[in-house]
Amino acid sequence: MSRVVYVNGSYRPYHNAAVHVEDRGFQFADGVYEVIAIIDGRLVDEEGHLVRLERNLDELRIDHPMSRAALRVVFAETIRRNRVRHGSLYVQITRGAARREFPFPEAIRPTLVAIARSLDWAKVAANAAKGVAAITAPDLRWARCDIKSVGLLPAALAKQAAKEAGAYEAWLVDEAGLVTEGSSSNAWIVTRDGVLVTRQLDRAILSGITRSAILALAEAEGLRVEQRGFTPEEVFAAREAFVSSTTSFVMPITSLDGRPIGNGAPGLLAGKLRLLYEAYAGSQAAGALPSAPYLAP
Repeated sequence: MSRVVYVNGSYRPYHNAAVHVEDRGFQFADGVYEVIAIIDGRLVDEEGHLVRLERNLDELRIDHPMSRAALRVVFAETIRRNRVRHGSLYVQITRGAARREFPFPEAIRPTLVAIARSLDWAKVAANAAKGVAAITAPDLRWARCDIKSVGLLPAALAKQAAKEAGAYEAWLVDEAGLVTEGSSSNAWIVTRDGVLVTRQLDRAILSGITRSAILALAEAEGLRVEQRGFTPEEVFAAREAFVSSTTSFVMPITSLDGRPIGNGAPGLLAGKLRLLYEAYAGSQAAGALPSAPYLAP
């Protein structure tokens, strides 16, 4: 559990960290967030996450609470105070606290919260070694999924359905019958011809930072990539499948709705991409590699 939380200019004990009862993030889900991996005490792809955070704030017309340089200082200090070597940093920015009215209030200060937690990356790696299950669920989210909004109820319902089914993730299917993404991850398949396929960037999915890094790694390896939607039927015909996210890296999906994908075991390409991403993330956290480019829809 985090011991120290950054809240609006101060570092507070976890049990005393709170925001105002009329914060618009609490009442309207009027805010955005980021989750950034921590490896060896340093953030992975910090620049990409900051660029996306600023873009999402601008899309919702929320004032930036501070400069990018100042945010970097807050992030580093939050990690240091919590003594996190391997884990994740959660950052949330809302429009702020004001009397409850639907129109945007004027001249209020955004709320900024940062929490650093340790994660067991060995457990994540163990899941990747054996592969995990997924289910399909209808995509009930709003029409701006390219914004990393704190309005996550549809995603939480899908994740709960996956948990009750004994699965790791839920793949969301839109009205056209195409997989958009996971409830908290981007979705990928590898066709029988060895083509790497993931949904194109549009307002139906989040432009994942890990997704961008994997695309860059795939290009460097000379892999064939298609960015397009795919159906659950294509998943069952695929050679392999996986998800990508900040805290899963590359996670092989070995079954969907109880049916095996490929031979029902983690695929070779997913394994290769995971090793490449682990090397990238470790080097990037150490400052040896530039961040993967953030690609907005």
